[in-house]
Amino acid sequence: MRQRELEQWLITSLEDFKLSQSEALELREILPKLVNDDIAFARNKAFQLAREIIRIGGDNAVATLLWLEKLNKTIDNFRQSETSSIAEAHFSPGEDCRRQLLDLLAGARESIDISVFTISDDRLSDAILVAHKRGVKVRLITDNDKARDQGSDIFYLIDLGLPVRMDASENHMHHKFAVIDKKVLVNGSFNWTRSATDYNQENILVTDEPKLVMAYLNEFEDLWKQFSK
Repeated sequence: MRQRELEQWLITSLEDFKLSQSEALELREILPKLVNDDIAFARNKAFQLAREIIRIGGDNAVATLLWLEKLNKTIDNFRQSETSSIAEAHFSPGEDCRRQLLDLLAGARESIDISVFTISDDRLSDAILVAHKRGVKVRLITDNDKARDQGSDIFYLIDLGLPVRMDASENHMHHKFAVIDKKVLVNGSFNWTRSATDYNQENILVTDEPKLVMAYLNEFEDLWKQFSK
């Protein structure tokens, strides 16, 4: 990536005054391809872009400081170990959990494997469909009983071509996790519903710890085979 392209990436990232989860993941992929001079350029350019916004003050100044802090933390972690890690906790009610899921779904490049009790939040369903339509390999495992609930988006997703498998027992497929690009795990109590965002006390944990990612991938593959019958 040339410095002009790097500068444009920083400008685009700063447009909404936050470094999203997907942008942090993208930056982690960009950094190993840069030489030291490019990394120094990125850091200096980030400070330069932020300085004018911070000088004006207001809410955008505070958000820009947080953007700058997260960007520099990502760079520092890379410089220290060349393998920065993700370990984040998010909570609801409120937009925190849903926003992280939307960022991760939007940032997926190759695959999204979802195993959740139910999906009835249209914003999350639409993000899954957008990823599917742009060529990301999406697979969904869910509960057969909840799929028939009023407001469930499961059969809507099936009708639009998503590969979906369900359990066929009186027991529930009660998992609530997703693996993005076989690298990032999202797990927690958070149901993919509007109520989970608006009302419920819920949580998700986001991590790229390889052992945990592999454990959940293996569970997903086992269920995918099991529910093919």
